[in-house]
Amino acid sequence: MTKPLPRVVVFGEALTDFLQTAPGVWASRVGGACWNVARAVASLGVPAAFAGAVSEDDLGDELAEATLAIGLDPRFLQRAAKPPFLALVPSQHPPRYFFAGGDSADLAFDPEQLPEGWLEAAEVVHFGSISLARAPLAGRLLEIARTARAAGKRITFDPNWRNLMDGAYRATFEEMVRLANDIKVSDEDLAQLLPDCSTEAALATLLDWNPTLRILYTEGAQGLRLLTAQQATHQPAVKVTVADTVGAGDASLAGWIVATLEQPATADALPFAAATAAAACQRAGAHPPSRAEVDALLSRREAPHASPHPDLAL
Repeated sequence: MTKPLPRVVVFGEALTDFLQTAPGVWASRVGGACWNVARAVASLGVPAAFAGAVSEDDLGDELAEATLAIGLDPRFLQRAAKPPFLALVPSQHPPRYFFAGGDSADLAFDPEQLPEGWLEAAEVVHFGSISLARAPLAGRLLEIARTARAAGKRITFDPNWRNLMDGAYRATFEEMVRLANDIKVSDEDLAQLLPDCSTEAALATLLDWNPTLRILYTEGAQGLRLLTAQQATHQPAVKVTVADTVGAGDASLAGWIVATLEQPATADALPFAAATAAAACQRAGAHPPSRAEVDALLSRREAPHASPHPDLAL
């Protein structure tokens, strides 16, 4: 019997991070913002897939094995006879990083190889991060986003600002905002993406581009806000002992996707998103939280607070 196609399909990059842990000492770990979102959705119990390409070497094998281990649909992962895509991180505090992958495997992703019927089956289609700033992959993903939107699918978008996003990225960013139903953006992202605007003006710009947009605006320890053209709702952060915050934003978006699939009422979805982010922070690295971890934190949550929209409640 053929396995049903997934409810959530995430397009983007999977890569290997190399972190300098001491002078001249480097450690690798599997990662990639979009891949992290897909893993967290699957870990929370919703059928999901990561649609992207990884290399055929040992580093690609690690990513493929981790993709299978978390339960993501393997039919969407492509392998390419190209070098691996790498993120080199000489320092995490303060953050310094650069990417290596001028002709790497991620750029070889071929939409024609996607499983037949995937779009009809998908309920949420996610895009984001540096995959939308790297040609020719960005153009392919934009076309998929346009097609998914025309088919009435729910589009989620996390720009996840990186230093590859130069002035040429602005048009892509604006188009994705206009195509999206939901966007997750952090305070740090927004300051880089719209640097000439105050926070309030930047958020208002997003809603001007797309008045039906739901913005999940994350502020780290201050919690998160859901902003629409009508109102702003604040959700306090769930207090935990933090191992690190790597992947917390990816986890919060995964929690939002899962919660809004299961319970369309956003008042229930915000606490779930906050608890998922907090659960990710309890373990080092981009940890994809389980449903049990999130449920344990939800039992001591603070309720969200709604307010009228005029000043965006910021």
